[in-house]
Amino acid sequence: MLLLKGGLTARLRVSTDFARRYALRCIGRNETIFGIYRCCLSKSMSVITMSSSGPPKFKPLDKYAKQNDNGNKFRIVSYNILAQVFVKSSYFPHSPSPCLRWKARSQAVLTVLKSLESDFLCLQELDEYDCFYKEKLETDGYSSIYVQRSGQKRDGCGIFYKPNSAELLLEEKIEYNDLVDGISSCVSEHDVTQVTGNGDDVPIEGAPLKKDPRDRGDPNDPRVRLKRDCVGIMGAFKLKDLHVIVVNTHLYWDPELADVKLEQAKYLLLRLAQFKAIVANKLGCNASIVVCGDFNSTPGDQVYQYLVSGYSSSIPHDNAEDLPIPLCSVYAYDTGKEPPFTNCTPMFTNTLDYIFFSPSEQLEPVAVLELPEPESSEVAGGLPNYHHPSDHLPIGAEFVIRASS
Repeated sequence: MLLLKGGLTARLRVSTDFARRYALRCIGRNETIFGIYRCCLSKSMSVITMSSSGPPKFKPLDKYAKQNDNGNKFRIVSYNILAQVFVKSSYFPHSPSPCLRWKARSQAVLTVLKSLESDFLCLQELDEYDCFYKEKLETDGYSSIYVQRSGQKRDGCGIFYKPNSAELLLEEKIEYNDLVDGISSCVSEHDVTQVTGNGDDVPIEGAPLKKDPRDRGDPNDPRVRLKRDCVGIMGAFKLKDLHVIVVNTHLYWDPELADVKLEQAKYLLLRLAQFKAIVANKLGCNASIVVCGDFNSTPGDQVYQYLVSGYSSSIPHDNAEDLPIPLCSVYAYDTGKEPPFTNCTPMFTNTLDYIFFSPSEQLEPVAVLELPEPESSEVAGGLPNYHHPSDHLPIGAEFVIRASS
Protein backbone atom coordinates (compact mmCIF):
# COMPACT_ATOMS: atom_id res chain seq x y z
CA MET A 1 0.00 0.00 0.00
CA LEU A 2 1.32 3.44 -0.93
CA LEU A 3 0.79 6.68 0.95
CA LEU A 4 -0.13 9.45 -1.48
CA LYS A 5 -0.27 13.21 -1.10
CA GLY A 6 -3.12 14.35 1.10
CA GLY A 7 -3.12 11.20 3.20
CA LEU A 8 -4.60 8.99 0.51
CA THR A 9 -3.60 5.37 0.19
CA ALA A 10 -3.43 3.29 -2.95
CA ARG A 11 -3.85 -0.45 -3.22
CA LEU A 12 -2.04 -1.76 -6.27
CA ARG A 13 -3.49 -4.48 -8.42
CA VAL A 14 -0.69 -5.35 -10.81
CA SER A 15 -1.64 -7.17 -13.99
CA THR A 16 0.66 -9.41 -15.97
CA ASP A 17 0.85 -6.69 -18.58
CA PHE A 18 1.57 -3.93 -16.10
CA ALA A 19 4.37 -2.44 -18.18
CA ARG A 20 1.71 -1.22 -20.61
CA ARG A 21 0.68 1.29 -17.90
CA TYR A 22 -2.86 0.22 -17.24
CA ALA A 23 -4.86 2.33 -14.84
CA LEU A 24 -4.68 1.41 -11.16
CA ARG A 25 -7.55 1.32 -8.74
CA CYS A 26 -6.89 3.70 -5.89
CA ILE A 27 -8.84 3.66 -2.70
CA GLY A 28 -8.98 6.50 -0.21
CA ARG A 29 -9.20 6.08 3.52
CA ASN A 30 -12.96 6.26 3.33
CA GLU A 31 -12.90 3.37 0.83
CA THR A 32 -14.25 5.58 -1.96
CA ILE A 33 -12.79 4.65 -5.30
CA PHE A 34 -11.74 7.68 -7.29
CA GLY A 35 -9.77 9.00 -10.18
CA ILE A 36 -7.88 7.55 -13.09
CA TYR A 37 -4.19 7.21 -12.56
CA ARG A 38 -1.25 6.92 -14.87
CA CYS A 39 1.26 4.44 -13.60
CA CYS A 40 4.76 3.70 -14.80
CA LEU A 41 7.36 1.16 -13.83
CA SER A 42 11.05 1.82 -13.69
CA LYS A 43 13.42 -0.72 -15.18
CA SER A 44 14.05 -2.04 -11.69
CA MET A 45 10.29 -2.64 -11.24
CA SER A 46 10.50 -0.82 -7.92
CA VAL A 47 9.33 2.72 -8.59
CA ILE A 48 5.76 3.68 -9.41
CA THR A 49 4.83 7.24 -10.27
CA MET A 50 1.19 8.28 -10.36
CA SER A 51 -0.69 11.37 -11.42
CA SER A 52 -4.06 11.87 -9.79
CA SER A 53 -6.96 14.17 -10.60
CA GLY A 54 -8.17 13.69 -7.03
CA PRO A 55 -11.65 12.79 -5.79
CA PRO A 56 -14.61 14.54 -7.42
CA LYS A 57 -15.92 17.58 -5.62
CA PHE A 58 -19.42 19.02 -5.60
CA LYS A 59 -19.24 22.77 -5.09
CA PRO A 60 -22.14 24.42 -3.20
CA LEU A 61 -23.94 27.05 -5.24
CA ASP A 62 -23.67 30.59 -3.92
CA LYS A 63 -27.43 30.91 -3.74
CA TYR A 64 -27.64 27.90 -1.47
CA ALA A 65 -24.51 28.54 0.60
CA LYS A 66 -26.29 31.39 2.37
CA GLN A 67 -29.17 29.17 3.46
CA ASN A 68 -29.51 26.68 6.27
CA ASP A 69 -31.63 23.88 4.88
CA ASN A 70 -31.74 20.38 6.29
CA GLY A 71 -33.94 18.99 3.54
CA ASN A 72 -33.27 15.62 1.95
CA LYS A 73 -30.85 15.71 -0.97
CA PHE A 74 -30.09 13.56 -3.97
CA ARG A 75 -27.27 13.57 -6.50
CA ILE A 76 -27.53 13.10 -10.26
CA VAL A 77 -24.74 12.73 -12.83
CA SER A 78 -24.78 12.89 -16.63
CA TYR A 79 -21.90 11.34 -18.56
CA ASN A 80 -21.23 10.47 -22.18
CA ILE A 81 -18.89 7.55 -21.55
CA LEU A 82 -17.82 7.17 -25.22
CA ALA A 83 -19.08 3.95 -26.78
CA GLN A 84 -16.26 1.50 -27.38
CA VAL A 85 -17.49 0.96 -30.93
CA PHE A 86 -16.36 4.53 -31.65
CA VAL A 87 -12.97 4.18 -30.00
CA LYS A 88 -10.40 4.02 -32.78
CA SER A 89 -6.89 5.39 -32.82
CA SER A 90 -7.69 7.22 -36.06
CA TYR A 91 -10.41 9.17 -34.23
CA PHE A 92 -8.23 9.80 -31.16
CA PRO A 93 -4.63 9.99 -32.38
CA HIS A 94 -3.83 12.28 -29.46
CA SER A 95 -4.81 9.69 -26.84
CA PRO A 96 -2.32 7.21 -25.33
CA SER A 97 -3.17 3.79 -26.73
CA PRO A 98 -3.70 2.16 -23.29
CA CYS A 99 -6.47 4.69 -22.65
CA LEU A 100 -8.39 3.42 -25.67
CA ARG A 101 -8.29 -0.31 -24.93
CA TRP A 102 -11.56 -1.76 -23.69
CA LYS A 103 -10.18 -3.68 -20.72
CA ALA A 104 -8.49 -0.67 -19.16
CA ARG A 105 -10.99 1.97 -20.29
CA SER A 106 -14.08 0.10 -19.11
CA GLN A 107 -12.59 -0.30 -15.66
CA ALA A 108 -11.63 3.37 -15.67
CA VAL A 109 -15.21 4.36 -16.53
CA LEU A 110 -16.49 2.23 -13.65
CA THR A 111 -13.98 3.86 -11.32
CA VAL A 112 -15.25 7.31 -12.28
CA LEU A 113 -18.90 6.30 -11.90
CA LYS A 114 -18.37 4.75 -8.48
CA SER A 115 -16.33 7.71 -7.27
CA LEU A 116 -19.23 10.08 -7.93
CA GLU A 117 -21.46 8.31 -5.39
CA SER A 118 -24.56 9.44 -7.23
CA ASP A 119 -28.17 8.42 -6.68
CA PHE A 120 -28.76 8.66 -10.44
CA LEU A 121 -26.33 8.04 -13.31
CA CYS A 122 -27.53 9.14 -16.76
CA LEU A 123 -25.16 7.61 -19.30
CA GLN A 124 -25.00 8.28 -23.03
CA GLU A 125 -23.14 6.24 -25.65
CA LEU A 126 -23.73 3.31 -23.34
CA ASP A 127 -22.76 0.10 -25.13
CA GLU A 128 -21.96 -3.30 -23.64
CA TYR A 129 -24.92 -2.66 -21.35
CA ASP A 130 -26.16 -6.24 -20.92
CA CYS A 131 -22.78 -7.92 -20.79
CA PHE A 132 -20.86 -5.41 -18.69
CA TYR A 133 -22.25 -2.19 -17.23
CA LYS A 134 -25.58 -3.52 -15.98
CA GLU A 135 -23.97 -6.31 -13.97
CA LYS A 136 -21.00 -4.29 -12.76
CA LEU A 137 -23.13 -1.44 -11.47
CA GLU A 138 -25.64 -3.82 -9.92
CA THR A 139 -22.85 -4.98 -7.63
CA ASP A 140 -22.54 -1.36 -6.52
CA GLY A 141 -26.24 -1.18 -5.68
CA TYR A 142 -27.72 0.23 -8.89
CA SER A 143 -30.77 -0.86 -10.84
CA SER A 144 -31.25 0.49 -14.35
CA ILE A 145 -33.41 1.15 -17.38
CA TYR A 146 -31.99 1.32 -20.89
CA VAL A 147 -32.90 2.12 -24.48
CA GLN A 148 -30.70 1.07 -27.38
CA ARG A 149 -30.46 3.23 -30.45
CA SER A 150 -32.53 2.34 -33.48
CA GLY A 151 -31.37 0.14 -36.33
CA GLN A 152 -28.20 -1.84 -35.73
CA LYS A 153 -26.58 0.62 -33.34
CA ARG A 154 -24.81 -0.88 -30.36
CA ASP A 155 -25.06 2.03 -27.94
CA GLY A 156 -27.89 3.84 -26.24
CA CYS A 157 -28.96 5.75 -23.13
CA GLY A 158 -29.33 4.35 -19.64
CA ILE A 159 -30.51 5.59 -16.26
CA PHE A 160 -28.95 3.87 -13.25
CA TYR A 161 -30.52 4.52 -9.87
CA LYS A 162 -30.17 3.41 -6.26
CA PRO A 163 -33.36 1.54 -5.23
CA ASN A 164 -32.67 2.38 -1.59
CA SER A 165 -33.21 6.05 -2.39
CA ALA A 166 -35.40 6.01 -5.52
CA GLU A 167 -38.28 3.73 -6.51
CA LEU A 168 -39.01 3.39 -10.25
CA LEU A 169 -42.74 3.77 -10.90
CA LEU A 170 -43.07 4.33 -14.66
CA GLU A 171 -40.76 4.46 -17.66
CA GLU A 172 -41.04 5.43 -21.30
CA LYS A 173 -38.64 5.43 -24.25
CA ILE A 174 -38.15 8.15 -26.85
CA GLU A 175 -37.38 7.25 -30.46
CA TYR A 176 -36.58 10.38 -32.44
CA ASN A 177 -37.11 8.44 -35.66
CA ASP A 178 -40.81 8.79 -34.82
CA LEU A 179 -40.47 12.31 -36.21
CA VAL A 180 -40.37 10.74 -39.65
CA ASP A 181 -43.87 9.31 -39.24
CA GLY A 182 -46.53 11.40 -40.85
CA ILE A 183 -44.14 13.37 -43.02
CA SER A 184 -45.30 13.31 -46.62
CA SER A 185 -42.43 12.42 -48.92
CA CYS A 186 -41.79 10.70 -52.18
CA VAL A 187 -38.67 9.11 -50.75
CA SER A 188 -39.14 5.41 -50.03
CA GLU A 189 -38.09 3.76 -46.78
CA HIS A 190 -35.31 2.05 -48.75
CA ASP A 191 -33.97 5.39 -49.94
CA VAL A 192 -34.15 6.80 -46.42
CA THR A 193 -32.05 3.94 -45.09
CA GLN A 194 -29.58 4.26 -47.93
CA VAL A 195 -29.11 7.99 -47.58
CA THR A 196 -28.72 7.94 -43.82
CA GLY A 197 -26.62 4.80 -43.77
CA ASN A 198 -26.05 3.87 -40.16
CA GLY A 199 -26.66 7.40 -38.92
CA ASP A 200 -23.05 7.82 -37.87
CA ASP A 201 -20.92 9.28 -40.65
CA VAL A 202 -18.65 10.38 -37.82
CA PRO A 203 -19.23 9.13 -34.27
CA ILE A 204 -17.48 11.95 -32.43
CA GLU A 205 -17.91 15.69 -32.37
CA GLY A 206 -15.51 17.74 -34.44
CA ALA A 207 -14.11 14.88 -36.51
CA PRO A 208 -13.95 15.37 -40.29
CA LEU A 209 -17.00 14.29 -42.24
CA LYS A 210 -16.60 10.97 -44.02
CA LYS A 211 -19.06 10.56 -46.85
CA ASP A 212 -20.65 7.17 -47.24
CA PRO A 213 -20.48 6.07 -50.89
CA ARG A 214 -24.05 4.85 -50.54
CA ASP A 215 -25.28 8.40 -49.91
CA ARG A 216 -27.93 9.39 -52.42
CA GLY A 217 -31.31 11.05 -52.33
CA ASP A 218 -32.42 14.53 -51.40
CA PRO A 219 -30.78 15.67 -48.14
CA ASN A 220 -33.39 18.43 -47.94
CA ASP A 221 -36.18 15.88 -47.67
CA PRO A 222 -37.31 15.89 -44.02
CA ARG A 223 -37.65 12.11 -43.93
CA VAL A 224 -34.02 11.83 -44.90
CA ARG A 225 -32.84 14.50 -42.49
CA LEU A 226 -34.82 13.33 -39.46
CA LYS A 227 -33.97 9.62 -39.50
CA ARG A 228 -30.89 9.71 -37.26
CA ASP A 229 -31.49 6.80 -34.87
CA CYS A 230 -31.23 8.94 -31.73
CA VAL A 231 -33.05 7.98 -28.53
CA GLY A 232 -33.90 8.99 -25.00
CA ILE A 233 -35.47 7.43 -21.93
CA MET A 234 -37.66 8.78 -19.12
CA GLY A 235 -38.34 7.37 -15.68
CA ALA A 236 -40.77 8.48 -12.97
CA PHE A 237 -39.31 7.88 -9.52
CA LYS A 238 -40.55 8.15 -5.96
CA LEU A 239 -38.02 9.67 -3.59
CA LYS A 240 -38.71 10.58 -0.01
CA ASP A 241 -41.19 13.47 -0.07
CA LEU A 242 -40.88 13.85 -3.85
CA HIS A 243 -41.89 12.42 -7.21
CA VAL A 244 -39.34 13.22 -9.90
CA ILE A 245 -39.12 12.48 -13.62
CA VAL A 246 -35.55 11.84 -14.75
CA VAL A 247 -34.81 12.09 -18.47
CA ASN A 248 -31.67 11.01 -20.31
CA THR A 249 -31.10 11.68 -24.00
CA HIS A 250 -28.49 12.07 -26.73
CA LEU A 251 -29.24 14.35 -29.67
CA TYR A 252 -27.66 14.11 -33.12
CA TRP A 253 -24.07 15.26 -33.49
CA ASP A 254 -23.76 16.98 -36.88
CA PRO A 255 -23.46 20.82 -36.64
CA GLU A 256 -24.68 21.04 -40.24
CA LEU A 257 -28.02 19.55 -39.16
CA ALA A 258 -28.92 22.12 -36.53
CA ASP A 259 -32.54 22.01 -37.71
CA VAL A 260 -32.68 18.29 -36.97
CA LYS A 261 -31.38 18.80 -33.45
CA LEU A 262 -33.93 21.55 -32.88
CA GLU A 263 -36.76 19.26 -34.00
CA GLN A 264 -35.43 16.58 -31.68
CA ALA A 265 -35.39 19.06 -28.79
CA LYS A 266 -38.99 20.05 -29.50
CA TYR A 267 -40.05 16.41 -29.67
CA LEU A 268 -38.23 15.72 -26.41
CA LEU A 269 -40.20 18.37 -24.54
CA LEU A 270 -43.44 17.30 -26.20
CA ARG A 271 -42.94 13.71 -25.08
CA LEU A 272 -41.86 14.89 -21.65
CA ALA A 273 -45.02 16.96 -21.25
CA GLN A 274 -47.12 13.96 -22.28
CA PHE A 275 -45.28 11.69 -19.85
CA LYS A 276 -45.69 14.21 -17.04
CA ALA A 277 -49.44 14.20 -17.69
CA ILE A 278 -49.51 10.39 -17.58
CA VAL A 279 -47.61 10.41 -14.30
CA ALA A 280 -50.01 12.98 -12.85
CA ASN A 281 -53.02 10.93 -13.95
CA LYS A 282 -51.74 7.55 -12.72
CA LEU A 283 -49.91 8.63 -9.59
CA GLY A 284 -51.87 11.73 -8.63
CA CYS A 285 -48.81 13.95 -8.29
CA ASN A 286 -47.12 16.93 -9.87
CA ALA A 287 -43.68 15.47 -10.51
CA SER A 288 -40.52 17.56 -10.55
CA ILE A 289 -38.31 17.21 -13.64
CA VAL A 290 -34.60 16.75 -14.28
CA VAL A 291 -33.36 16.40 -17.88
CA CYS A 292 -29.84 15.14 -18.56
CA GLY A 293 -27.92 14.42 -21.71
CA ASP A 294 -25.47 15.12 -24.45
CA PHE A 295 -27.36 17.67 -26.52
CA ASN A 296 -24.55 18.19 -29.03
CA SER A 297 -25.34 21.88 -28.81
CA THR A 298 -23.25 24.73 -27.46
CA PRO A 299 -24.57 27.44 -25.11
CA GLY A 300 -26.54 30.06 -26.99
CA ASP A 301 -27.33 28.05 -30.09
CA GLN A 302 -30.83 27.15 -31.26
CA VAL A 303 -31.32 24.01 -29.20
CA TYR A 304 -30.02 25.59 -26.01
CA GLN A 305 -32.12 28.73 -26.52
CA TYR A 306 -35.22 26.67 -27.10
CA LEU A 307 -34.75 24.47 -24.05
CA VAL A 308 -34.20 27.34 -21.63
CA SER A 309 -36.46 30.00 -23.12
CA GLY A 310 -38.85 28.41 -25.58
CA TYR A 311 -37.52 30.04 -28.71
CA SER A 312 -34.57 29.78 -31.09
CA SER A 313 -32.73 32.28 -33.25
CA SER A 314 -34.38 30.79 -36.34
CA ILE A 315 -37.86 31.68 -35.05
CA PRO A 316 -39.03 35.24 -34.37
CA HIS A 317 -39.53 35.53 -30.63
CA ASP A 318 -43.02 36.98 -30.97
CA ASN A 319 -44.09 33.90 -32.94
CA ALA A 320 -42.37 31.32 -30.75
CA GLU A 321 -44.35 28.34 -29.59
CA ASP A 322 -45.14 28.01 -25.91
CA LEU A 323 -42.53 25.90 -24.19
CA PRO A 324 -44.22 22.70 -22.92
CA ILE A 325 -41.83 22.40 -19.97
CA PRO A 326 -39.88 25.43 -18.68
CA LEU A 327 -36.27 24.46 -17.95
CA CYS A 328 -33.17 25.92 -16.32
CA SER A 329 -29.60 24.69 -16.52
CA VAL A 330 -28.16 23.78 -13.12
CA TYR A 331 -24.71 25.14 -13.96
CA ALA A 332 -26.07 28.44 -15.30
CA TYR A 333 -28.59 28.68 -12.45
CA ASP A 334 -26.03 30.15 -10.07
CA THR A 335 -23.71 32.24 -12.25
CA GLY A 336 -25.60 32.57 -15.52
CA LYS A 337 -22.75 30.77 -17.30
CA GLU A 338 -22.16 27.22 -18.46
CA PRO A 339 -18.82 25.46 -17.93
CA PRO A 340 -16.08 26.36 -20.46
CA PHE A 341 -16.26 22.84 -21.89
CA THR A 342 -17.59 19.34 -21.31
CA ASN A 343 -16.12 17.79 -24.47
CA CYS A 344 -12.40 18.10 -25.12
CA THR A 345 -10.40 16.99 -28.15
CA PRO A 346 -7.74 18.85 -30.16
CA MET A 347 -10.27 19.41 -32.95
CA PHE A 348 -13.20 20.49 -30.78
CA THR A 349 -13.53 21.77 -27.22
CA ASN A 350 -16.81 23.19 -25.97
CA THR A 351 -19.85 22.54 -23.80
CA LEU A 352 -22.30 19.95 -25.14
CA ASP A 353 -23.65 18.29 -22.00
CA TYR A 354 -26.25 19.73 -19.64
CA ILE A 355 -28.45 19.00 -16.67
CA PHE A 356 -31.71 20.93 -16.87
CA PHE A 357 -34.46 21.09 -14.28
CA SER A 358 -37.93 22.53 -14.11
CA PRO A 359 -38.04 25.09 -11.28
CA SER A 360 -40.46 24.24 -8.50
CA GLU A 361 -40.98 24.90 -4.82
CA GLN A 362 -40.05 21.31 -4.01
CA LEU A 363 -36.78 20.99 -5.92
CA GLU A 364 -33.74 23.26 -6.00
CA PRO A 365 -30.11 22.66 -7.06
CA VAL A 366 -27.65 23.25 -4.25
CA ALA A 367 -24.31 22.07 -5.68
CA VAL A 368 -22.65 21.16 -8.97
CA LEU A 369 -19.76 18.86 -9.82
CA GLU A 370 -16.57 20.85 -10.29
CA LEU A 371 -14.93 20.52 -13.70
CA PRO A 372 -11.28 21.07 -14.63
CA GLU A 373 -10.19 24.46 -15.91
CA PRO A 374 -9.07 24.72 -19.57
CA GLU A 375 -5.44 25.14 -18.51
CA SER A 376 -5.53 22.10 -16.21
CA SER A 377 -3.02 19.32 -16.85
CA GLU A 378 -5.94 16.89 -16.54
CA VAL A 379 -7.16 17.85 -20.00
CA ALA A 380 -3.91 18.89 -21.69
CA GLY A 381 -3.72 17.46 -25.19
CA GLY A 382 -7.36 16.39 -25.23
CA LEU A 383 -9.40 13.43 -24.01
CA PRO A 384 -9.47 10.48 -23.47
CA ASN A 385 -6.30 10.40 -21.39
CA TYR A 386 -4.99 8.89 -18.18
CA HIS A 387 -7.24 11.13 -16.10
CA HIS A 388 -10.49 10.86 -18.07
CA PRO A 389 -11.57 7.72 -19.98
CA SER A 390 -14.03 9.52 -22.30
CA ASP A 391 -13.79 12.51 -24.59
CA HIS A 392 -16.53 14.03 -22.41
CA LEU A 393 -16.41 15.05 -18.77
CA PRO A 394 -19.05 13.90 -16.31
CA ILE A 395 -21.30 16.68 -15.03
CA GLY A 396 -23.39 16.49 -11.90
CA ALA A 397 -25.70 18.26 -9.50
CA GLU A 398 -27.10 17.89 -6.03
CA PHE A 399 -30.71 18.85 -5.37
CA VAL A 400 -32.48 19.54 -2.11
CA ILE A 401 -36.03 18.31 -1.64
CA ARG A 402 -38.18 20.80 0.21
CA ALA A 403 -41.27 19.56 2.00
CA SER A 404 -44.58 20.66 0.53
CA SER A 405 -46.16 23.51 2.42
